[in-house]
Amino acid sequence: MKAAVRTRYGPPEVVRVAEVSKPAPGDGEVLVKVHATTVNRTDCGLRAAKPFIYRFFTGLRRPRLTVLGNEFAGQVEAVGGGVTAFAVGDDVFGWSPNRFGAHAEYVTVPAHGSLATMPANLTYEQAAPGTEGWHYARSAITTAGVQPGQDVLVNGATGAIGSATVQLLASIGAKVTAVCATANLELVRGLGADRVIDYTAEDFTRDGQTYDVVIDAVGKSSFGRCRRLLRPRGTYVSSDLGPLSQNPVLALVTPLLGRRRVRFPIPTQRDPAAVMRHLRDLLESGAFTPLIDRRYPLDQIVEAYRYVEAGQKLGNVVITVIPRPPGGSP
Repeated sequence: MKAAVRTRYGPPEVVRVAEVSKPAPGDGEVLVKVHATTVNRTDCGLRAAKPFIYRFFTGLRRPRLTVLGNEFAGQVEAVGGGVTAFAVGDDVFGWSPNRFGAHAEYVTVPAHGSLATMPANLTYEQAAPGTEGWHYARSAITTAGVQPGQDVLVNGATGAIGSATVQLLASIGAKVTAVCATANLELVRGLGADRVIDYTAEDFTRDGQTYDVVIDAVGKSSFGRCRRLLRPRGTYVSSDLGPLSQNPVLALVTPLLGRRRVRFPIPTQRDPAAVMRHLRDLLESGAFTPLIDRRYPLDQIVEAYRYVEAGQKLGNVVITVIPRPPGGSP
């Protein structure tokens, strides 16, 4: 099968499309024929081993994970022993944040993990980018303990995580102020933002309003810069480790000091299958719609990496592994 492979850490050019062995499902696993996947910030970080701490989990000198990609949508090709929740031919989508391997024509995933049948009204390319950004957005909102009616500022409102965060906050009745560039003001309002700050025209950290929660969904700010935006018992949440990997440390220290605090979200799920079924319902009803910027074929995945690392993408970058037939759905 074809897969996007890298055998060393480095820039996008370390990735190449090559023929590798097709995996087989073990007991409790599902083999998925991948139709669509994504390239996201997680893939970029692991590919380059930035921050360096990634190497302690993926290999100090060389990566143990040679095929990246953690989001996918496709069709069940085979099931392993003991699998009853899925059958050959099922259209599925999912998230594999520990095993990766979705930048390939086939991937094996646990049947009891973050896997669900696809919403009937979505294409593979629409379903594939629905998972990681939503999971991180959900985790940030839950970790911050956001309540209906609270004032929340979202920095990086047009990224995969940020665009999901704005939609989820709006759905629970929070009052959302979103930070984005001039060209995307109306787009972000359409996602559910009540107020929008154009960061190209003003420094959002100098905003005169204060907030119950500030969520940095793009990892380009810091608690120090955003502290003045928080109300006396406000919470700062970031999707990134922060300068010098300070955010996990601040998450331990600031609650002891009272008043403003940092929380560091770590997506954990006691029942990932149930969470995925909930996500499927949101996608099917239109309550959540992943924002898609560009699509690339698997053979152009290096170009996709370059674009993602340019830092200007809106939402998600989709990789089409199996091209749509002529005249197929968009």
